[in-house]
Amino acid sequence: MSGLPADIDDALELGHRLRADSAGRALSLVGERWTMLILREAFFGVRRYGQLARNLGIPRPTLSLRLRKLVDAGLLDRVLYSKDPERHEYRLTRAGRDLFPAVIALMRWGDQYLAGPEGPPIVLRHETCGNPTHPHLTCDACGGEINTHNVTPERGPGYRASASVAVEDSRPVRSAK
Repeated sequence: MSGLPADIDDALELGHRLRADSAGRALSLVGERWTMLILREAFFGVRRYGQLARNLGIPRPTLSLRLRKLVDAGLLDRVLYSKDPERHEYRLTRAGRDLFPAVIALMRWGDQYLAGPEGPPIVLRHETCGNPTHPHLTCDACGGEINTHNVTPERGPGYRASASVAVEDSRPVRSAK
């Protein structure tokens, strides 16, 4: 017991965030550099293996592995576009397209903190209004901007009280003599 009111004590307890962390599970799938760059290229319309290899300068065996991983995870579909010779392209699935805000958030952060004095290497233009845009997160209920100062993590419907973080002790067990 911390001496704090129960609701404050609950908010400060971090264990539930670690036991079933969706961010951690997502990062285990897409958190590797090449994977994110492949997704970025797919968002900007690049679908073919050769174009991906050329645009990214990625080793072909690495590209093949990452594409297979993205297809197996349901983020990309491998679609035949030529029969002779047989060739495929990679199209974003709905799950893949739903990662767009995450990739854009990383781009925006990189533009703000890592771009050189000349500015960001890519800018986004909103096709509807024609203006350059700087996307941000908003609340789906009220439309207000979401940031670290106005959201509170709470246990969600997928939280399991019985879940625990299993930490294996790798030290050998010593027998009593």
